[in-house]
Amino acid sequence: MATALSEEELDNEDYYSLLNVRREASSEELKAAYRRLCMLYHPDKHRDPELKSQAERLFNLVHQAYEVLSDPQTRAIYDIYGKKGLEMEGWEVVERRRAPAEIREEFERLQREREERRLQQRTNPKGTISVGVDATDLFDRYDEEYEDVSGSGFPQIEINKMHISQSIEAPLTTTDTAILSGSLSTQNGNGGGSINFALRRVTSAKGWGELEFGAGDLQGPLFGLKLFRNLTPRCFVTTHCALQFSSRGIRPGLTTVLARNLDKNTVGYLQWRWGIQSAMNTSIVRDTKTSHFTVALQLGVPHSFALISYQHKFQDDDQTRVKGSLKAGFFGTVVEYGAERKISRHSVLGAAVSIGVPQGVSLKVKELQKQRENTATDVLQKRQEAEAAIRLMQESVRRIIEAEESRMGLIIVNAWYGKFVNDKSKKSEKVKVIDVTVPLQCLVKDSKLILTEASKARLPGFYDPCVGEEKNLKMLYQFRGVLPQVMVPDSEALRIPKQSHRIDTDG
Repeated sequence: MATALSEEELDNEDYYSLLNVRREASSEELKAAYRRLCMLYHPDKHRDPELKSQAERLFNLVHQAYEVLSDPQTRAIYDIYGKKGLEMEGWEVVERRRAPAEIREEFERLQREREERRLQQRTNPKGTISVGVDATDLFDRYDEEYEDVSGSGFPQIEINKMHISQSIEAPLTTTDTAILSGSLSTQNGNGGGSINFALRRVTSAKGWGELEFGAGDLQGPLFGLKLFRNLTPRCFVTTHCALQFSSRGIRPGLTTVLARNLDKNTVGYLQWRWGIQSAMNTSIVRDTKTSHFTVALQLGVPHSFALISYQHKFQDDDQTRVKGSLKAGFFGTVVEYGAERKISRHSVLGAAVSIGVPQGVSLKVKELQKQRENTATDVLQKRQEAEAAIRLMQESVRRIIEAEESRMGLIIVNAWYGKFVNDKSKKSEKVKVIDVTVPLQCLVKDSKLILTEASKARLPGFYDPCVGEEKNLKMLYQFRGVLPQVMVPDSEALRIPKQSHRIDTDG
């Protein structure tokens, strides 16, 4: 009778919250919660096809939660790593009755194996927009030569270059990935574009190979082969061979990179490039939680240079970063400084000022966009699921209320969940709450309501009406002829009735 649960349903549920039990709940508590919810959601209790379908979905979800939490090993895995840990292949061959430390070690081993098998297999859409602004005239005017030219009293600031790129990866099989990318660019009135297609195959746990095909209006067709190989746990090598077809003939190229992890946060690179712009390059890159540092030296034709750059990462919600670099070579010297900041959940905006001799001053603006999630559609889906759960609860709630009224017990008069605006200075903000009277009354047992320390949005009949915003649960209930009320933050535990919840009814 049970149907398989989708991956999305499993990812969006917390098993303890679903069963409304403590994380330290005993097997008896789990069994009691499971039996109660099974009686509530059993599909055979509903004749309406739509309600029967919704009941079957919720019944299966409760059954899945109980199966995980009732087994000591799967519960230990879930407590440490959540549902992702349960999805790891290989647990079925692991010896049971292991201690938490042994489970953690086994999980890390299985995770390494899975990551090696699924190397670069996840879809990863991303794009970049870069704009260059020439501001040389602000700092180096030619007034003496152009005094008679109309409008010469104002500095000439212009956009002299722009670059847009987009790429996406799509897994074809467990070992093969297709990559499609394209770019458009213009500089000083000349523009062009290109498109590339690559097919990557993971050949073993230590390496992969990639075939690349490309074409553009500025350059002819491109055929390339890239190979990656882990030589040791701390050292790897990458080789890229390419053939560029143009009106001048075939131009071959070869690039080889040897890298070694010097410590946990530092990697050293040696690069040799032959063909178009031949060069030798060595660099050291150190990346930590709060900073990113690079030093590089290149000898080549036509460009040889030395580079040093530093980026500081602020530990704030906006992921602000400031950076600066100095690059000096046969072409001159360039100093660049700038910053970038997260402007939305999936976008980053950055700007940098580049001052060079002899190239002048320019401003670069960059916007990085990632894949966007349709939050509104997700909220609508969760709302429909919550409403269906409430319809399934109606008959049980009616019986619970009759039993509680007969002994002057606990009746939930009104209950609201979401964003409340109590501050008068924030009247312009919109209140976003949902009625959760029925779901809470359904959880009343023996004149008591106990909610565990977790987000209420995961309870049956609930959903998140304001994703990403602070939420509260507000409740007015009746007990022994008195009307107490209480408001608690979303993730705070709650137990009612309670003497401190009583209010002055005369007021």
